[in-house]
Amino acid sequence: MISLSRPIKCLFLKKKRQMDLKILEGKRGIISGALDESSIAWKVAQKAAAAGAKFTLTNAPIAMRMGEINKLAESTGAEIIPADATSIEDIENLLLKSEEILGGKIDFILHSIGMSPNVRKKKAYTDLNYDWFDKTLDVSAISLHKMVQTGLKTDTIAEGASVVCLSYIAAQRTFSEYGDMAEAKSLLESLTRSLGYHAGKAKGIRVNSISQSPTWTTAGSGVPGFDKFFNYADMMSPLGNASAEDCANYVVMMFSDYAKAVTMQNLYHDGGFSSTGVVPEIMDKV
Repeated sequence: MISLSRPIKCLFLKKKRQMDLKILEGKRGIISGALDESSIAWKVAQKAAAAGAKFTLTNAPIAMRMGEINKLAESTGAEIIPADATSIEDIENLLLKSEEILGGKIDFILHSIGMSPNVRKKKAYTDLNYDWFDKTLDVSAISLHKMVQTGLKTDTIAEGASVVCLSYIAAQRTFSEYGDMAEAKSLLESLTRSLGYHAGKAKGIRVNSISQSPTWTTAGSGVPGFDKFFNYADMMSPLGNASAEDCANYVVMMFSDYAKAVTMQNLYHDGGFSSTGVVPEIMDKV
């Protein structure tokens, strides 16, 4: 039996770990919603590239002007395809162009899109602008249906592909300042289940949502009182709030074949917040 010296053994194990991390080798994808370095989508792109994936980046033209997506594209070797996620024409172009650029059908999609004019304008929940409400639902939830439906119609999504969207526990519980985004996330999770069934039957495509802890992103921190709620959730969660980087690792795993039998699920990635009732840290402040 051959015994490896410690330096050689360590080098062997290090190389093995590096190989094991390439869980997206040969896979092609589309990552939406990367605005700046605080974005979960930004970190997903970095992790996906490290895991061996090739992908395109997309965001709304106005968001691209506000963000730093060109820097991300350069560092990951990705091409950028601007697209309005509410436009069927733009989505079709995104899918067809991605297939052309990447040299094959799409193996994974990250839907990281959310926007509420009512929340931005600080409209009270009982004084919503309904045109804005429609826009919130279209951008933040119905866009997922448009992506998957258009992908099926254009046959640009591969057999057994993985679609992941980002949700929040306000889909299940009431958070007073989250406004109409709560309805958008509820709809997003419902669409996840329905699309998971129909796309699964059609092409074995998996569709899942990940309900993430409150996270310091450009979008998240725009919610009134976010800093206080961030600290509250951190105290409530036995593992503390899950970081954006850990969420990105989870998303990449969901893209991979390690999760090929997981679909139609809303998966909590929140340090245990969703299953915790009361904790001493909060009770002591009452």
